[in-house]
Amino acid sequence: MKIAFQMDPIGSVNIDADSTFRLAEEAQARGHQMWVYTPDHLSYREGRIMARAQSVKVQRVKGDHARLGAVEDLDLAKVDVVWLRQDPPFDMGYITTTHLLDRLKGKTLVVNDPFWVRNCPEKLLVLDFPDLTPPTTIARDLSVLREFKDRHGDIILKPLYGNGGAGVFRLTDSDRNLNSLHELFTGMNREPLIAQKFLPDVAAGDKRIILVDGEAVGAINRVPAVGETRSNLHVGGRAEKIGMTAREHEICAAIGPRLKEMGQVFVGIDVIGGYLTEINVTSPTGIQELERFDGINVAGKIWEAIEGKL
Repeated sequence: MKIAFQMDPIGSVNIDADSTFRLAEEAQARGHQMWVYTPDHLSYREGRIMARAQSVKVQRVKGDHARLGAVEDLDLAKVDVVWLRQDPPFDMGYITTTHLLDRLKGKTLVVNDPFWVRNCPEKLLVLDFPDLTPPTTIARDLSVLREFKDRHGDIILKPLYGNGGAGVFRLTDSDRNLNSLHELFTGMNREPLIAQKFLPDVAAGDKRIILVDGEAVGAINRVPAVGETRSNLHVGGRAEKIGMTAREHEICAAIGPRLKEMGQVFVGIDVIGGYLTEINVTSPTGIQELERFDGINVAGKIWEAIEGKL
């Protein structure tokens, strides 16, 4: 197959953790031909969706993990698969790329399906499953957020379109910083905030469960560092081997068919204490950690799903 990865610069990725690198590594092992390009090099040119791309070969050698070819104009309608893999922020630039990639429908398989990536961002898709999620409110109105905090006491407040644990705050019963945080966030952008009831079980870990074409393939546990609420690995969280509970299988069974229907081949969901908190579809991670802990070829399962669709 001919495969193009729309991603952040491949030269700067951590080859021991980056899921896109692992997907490229597995694609190469299967004999596929690959190109990479960054989102700013995607364009619409008189009816064609084009990218200023470079062919790439990868190897698991730190500092020399990507061998790039010359820059060329790549017609994305002439490749088999385009991977939408750049990291958030989920802003208008990101949304514009999904509109352009939408125009490849019927010609090239785009993974994950950009229409649904655009319409079901991480913290909004969970709203379709209120019986699986903790108490949640989304609002820009300070009075609504204050009422939610008064009702639940201990809450998590974060940007609706944030990622990687950035801007996540825990406000306990006695905390008086809601007004100040509201001023800070609303001074930065026009987006709402999301508040959720704090789940004490996060101290034992925030599970990242990987689903491939709607089926759960395994989980890792991310444990917050001492004195930290956030469990994200790049802010100090620790990955641990862990299995899945009956409740987590129930969650995956409930959301899996919907994800498959929407063309979300590679998804990472976050579960704390039996509650679904996020459904990550834009650029999920966790492949390499799960492969190391469970000894399964998750990247291989993802490519098998894609090859089956073609």
